[in-house]
Amino acid sequence: MKLPTRQSDTRPVPNFKRLLRENVRLARKTALFSSRAIDLLASITREFRFSFKAGELQIINGNWYVTHTGLLRLARRKRCSGIHVEAVDSLCDSGANRFVLKATVFPSKGSSGFVGYGDADPSNVSALVRGAEMRVAETRAVNRALRKAYGIGICSVEEIGTIPNPVEKFPPQNANGNGHGTGPKVRDRLCQIIRQHRLDPELVKAYAVDFCGTRTLREASREQVKNFVLQLADRAEKDRHALLCQLNSYSQPEQEGAA
Repeated sequence: MKLPTRQSDTRPVPNFKRLLRENVRLARKTALFSSRAIDLLASITREFRFSFKAGELQIINGNWYVTHTGLLRLARRKRCSGIHVEAVDSLCDSGANRFVLKATVFPSKGSSGFVGYGDADPSNVSALVRGAEMRVAETRAVNRALRKAYGIGICSVEEIGTIPNPVEKFPPQNANGNGHGTGPKVRDRLCQIIRQHRLDPELVKAYAVDFCGTRTLREASREQVKNFVLQLADRAEKDRHALLCQLNSYSQPEQEGAA
């Protein structure tokens, strides 16, 4: 796969300090992070010119991740010669939706290539992409090979399995639909909101407990959790900034206790 050079990809890179300020400002709207995380962001921004605004970086639980978009744009800027991807047939099982792919990145025409492997199966992909395990494995393989080729130490967000989030800790719905439990549709909708609006899963969980008025989410009824999800979606769409401010307030007690 040869990466074409587009005019939009060859524009002058933004000033480092201006880009860093923008990255810090936008990232702070979605999550809290330490001064050490800012130092790492400065190093990443200086060396690779990744942009948070352009969707090339994400921060999850205080850790930075590069995205597939960011890696491909970096490859274009570096004039990558090409990427070759193939399935590792001996490790694939299409009946179980289990795939392993091998990607080789050629930074230049004379390069022998940098190899990366990516695997995916129903146990390590989000419920939102079930059935697309082969494509997920391909993305992971390409990401890993690109990170090797250009010396990127941080992991890509697509390489991690399922992002830890509060919905995974919800109890299953009873067979008759009564009693406690959220049910798969409510869980999937909450997971979608967290991903779509880039919310901190742990802060959302704390907010959910407070909203439901219970000690833990396991004590909340399905109706309570359903109402929370509807309210969260509405606030995220209408006033995301105010929602982020409220979510960030749930991290303050923990920080004070650690001080």
